[in-house]
Amino acid sequence: MNKRIIAALQLGSSVDGTAATLARIVSFKQAIQDSHCDLLVLPEALLGGYPKGSDFGTRVGYRTEQGREEYLAYFQQAIEIDGPEVQALTELAIMCNTSIVIGIIERGGSTLYCTALFITQNGEVNKHRKLMPTASERLIWGLGDGSTIPVVDTTAGRVGAAICWENYMPLLRSTMYAKGMDIWCAPTVDDRDIWQASMRHIAYEGRNFLVSACQYMGPPQAGDMPDHIWPADKPLIRGGSVIVSPMGCILAGPLYNEEGLISAVIDLDDIVKARYDLDPAGHYSRPDVFKLTVDEEPRPAHKTQ
Repeated sequence: MNKRIIAALQLGSSVDGTAATLARIVSFKQAIQDSHCDLLVLPEALLGGYPKGSDFGTRVGYRTEQGREEYLAYFQQAIEIDGPEVQALTELAIMCNTSIVIGIIERGGSTLYCTALFITQNGEVNKHRKLMPTASERLIWGLGDGSTIPVVDTTAGRVGAAICWENYMPLLRSTMYAKGMDIWCAPTVDDRDIWQASMRHIAYEGRNFLVSACQYMGPPQAGDMPDHIWPADKPLIRGGSVIVSPMGCILAGPLYNEEGLISAVIDLDDIVKARYDLDPAGHYSRPDVFKLTVDEEPRPAHKTQ
């Protein structure tokens, strides 16, 4: 048997900012340790925040000064890879003897990126920047490139991540399958019912285990959103964190309308058994018919000589 424990921690970004959110994550240390998980996945944009409902003063043809001030405040809550927040998360991973995958808003110069951060149980740090921000997200987040599509070796297995609607990019999924993943991580803020169908499909298509962690954020505070835009008693993000097997079966969750940690015992041998009749990067890939080219070179906005 090749047993592991994988988990998702469902919580939302604090309205009091990144420092408060980090403190809330660390407050789950005992629960993480008690779960004995080898891998812990946390939601998209947890550190830095997902600004649901914000428009940052953007209109076609102009931007407002108030919107620029709002963006500045958002920028100031973002973090850097070599910053104290990542150091604190690294210490948490080591103390809990678990690898962590967490969604952050990353500062890169004056540009922000929606990033999935990988921290192994030994403190090694890797990242994946979201390749394609969705809809209005493109106003506030830059585009990642092919240089940050890692598959990371952990004690839980080989781990990769796609953030929210990146999971709907067929060629990204094919790329990640070809890298030889055991566990697909899907940090998200998508709380719709159809997301559950997508997670089961991707686990079944890739014949890998899957952990999706979604934020939970309660109803907006009074005055934050007009009632005609968002019902006063409806959570901004209701959660839906879930763990799925390589055969598309739900192992834990989905968890709705509350914070919490879900976990499942998995057997990595189940991946091999699932791929007996469908291996998307092996006998089912048909490389004689299909070819996929992936540019994994870094593409910075400018280069200095």
